[in-house]
Amino acid sequence: MVGDGLSIEELKGKIGVEGPPLVYEIEKGMIRRFAQTVGDLNPLWQNDEYGAKSGFGNIIAPPTFVLILGFDQIIYQLTQNPSQTVLHGSTELDCYQPIRPKDIITVTAKIAGVRQRESKIGRMAFVTFNIIYKNQRQEMVAKCRQMAIIR
Repeated sequence: MVGDGLSIEELKGKIGVEGPPLVYEIEKGMIRRFAQTVGDLNPLWQNDEYGAKSGFGNIIAPPTFVLILGFDQIIYQLTQNPSQTVLHGSTELDCYQPIRPKDIITVTAKIAGVRQRESKIGRMAFVTFNIIYKNQRQEMVAKCRQMAIIR
């Protein structure tokens, strides 16, 4: 058992199983708040006028914006325990095209691997996910490989 959640065998049984799609409609305020929160004041993410002059025609999301889409829900679907301790382990991100306001992003995730380790504070599961992000035209926007440490 990992914490109060699934056993390591149950987690391993989910390897390769795609979770239900998660859908997010993107709006300017989301993009601006994210950029301000991470301290990135690049005008591409803040200013419609600059975006138009640069040829983008609108603000775009910083590349790392996609990482906030769905991660909490993916973890909840996996653990079904909102009080489960989850730490971020690592992220590998490939971006293919910018996300813009009014885009509808669909997020799908599969567990790629699970391993368990003992620590001074108990058993921990290291769960690696492959996550795909597509827009409303079914074009791949980004793909990500993330590791979560669950205790």
